[in-house]
Amino acid sequence: MTDARSRLIVALDVPERAAAMSIVRRLAGHVGCFKVGLEIFVREGPGLVEEIRGAGEKVFLDLKLHDIPNTVAGAVRSACRLGIDMMTLHAAGGRRMLEAARDAACGSDKPPLLLAVTALTSLSDDDGRSIGISVPIGEWALRLAELASASGVPGVVASPLELPLLHGRFGSGLRYVTPGIRPAGASAEDQARAAEPGQAILAGADFIVVGRPILRAPDPAAAADRIVEEIASALARRP
Repeated sequence: MTDARSRLIVALDVPERAAAMSIVRRLAGHVGCFKVGLEIFVREGPGLVEEIRGAGEKVFLDLKLHDIPNTVAGAVRSACRLGIDMMTLHAAGGRRMLEAARDAACGSDKPPLLLAVTALTSLSDDDGRSIGISVPIGEWALRLAELASASGVPGVVASPLELPLLHGRFGSGLRYVTPGIRPAGASAEDQARAAEPGQAILAGADFIVVGRPILRAPDPAAAADRIVEEIASALARRP
């Protein structure tokens, strides 16, 4: 169960520090890592990351950096000083940006797992066409993953629906972090390309990210434990 638990990342999708730290305390020992995203980082800043790490927990800093290479490299260096375990940037920023981020991360004492975001799980094929993507979202995600791999970025963020395609191309050559996770019976809400936890693990996810289905549960720790059990069952069946 320890291995299964390490693969569950909980998104701290709350507006302020007190709520975030309450979740961290309630879920400590039940999950593997906590994701700090844009909403709460903009409000609370690096101090929240330091507080979570001070509680002995791992942090996934999910800011999806997308800017010119020099700016992104500087942001990665700053993030590395916080001792984070994972962080994201957009693969669509291009090869020079990805390589600058890779070099900045590798230059730190403890490089985090750098993850290139392919296609947001909220995007449908229609959304893709509206922003000039002429191929299906799955194919677009594969192209961006190829760019990330060629740039030396070790992992990608992709929806569970793209995982078979990515595994067919890269196998275990990349690490796969998968959002858009909805347990059986949960509403998809704003997720256009979603799957259940076990389905994502069977498709090849190394880590899954879950937010609202855990945070809104009457007993978040019990909800997390049920997902961990589902992950463990899927891992036992995975080749």
